[in-house]
Amino acid sequence: MYETQEPQDGHGKIPKGWLLFFFGGIIFLIGYIASYTPAISGWSFYKEYDKEMAAAAKTEKPVVMKEYSDDKEAIHEGKEIFANTCAPCHNADATGGIGPNLTAPKLKYGSNQHDLYETVTKGRPNGMPSFLPQIGAEKVSKVVAFLETLRKK
Repeated sequence: MYETQEPQDGHGKIPKGWLLFFFGGIIFLIGYIASYTPAISGWSFYKEYDKEMAAAAKTEKPVVMKEYSDDKEAIHEGKEIFANTCAPCHNADATGGIGPNLTAPKLKYGSNQHDLYETVTKGRPNGMPSFLPQIGAEKVSKVVAFLETLRKK
């Protein structure tokens, strides 16, 4: 009757493409929920994470501390490394600042070489990060040798 250039109502019909998209989305969601809900499928991100960590632990090489107690050159390098990486928190003379005083005879997490090495490589709670990834095991050993000389004075 009246022909106009305006869009016309499709007589209440939904386009087939939209219906296909709608029902496909519902089917996908049901499959996703069934596959990844632990109560339904038993799958868990934590199980996968534990498997990956166990596999990584098997391939990880143990880090060995090197002994530099009597090596003056290594102690000097340790002093330079300390000045660049540790001094911002422990002060240049290691008397403490943000971090604790490292010249004290007894430290919270141990005062022997092994304890110091473990503290620097693994870090400690409440502020001390791990420095093993940043400076490596050899440089950490040199820093520990330098710290030993500070406490012997």
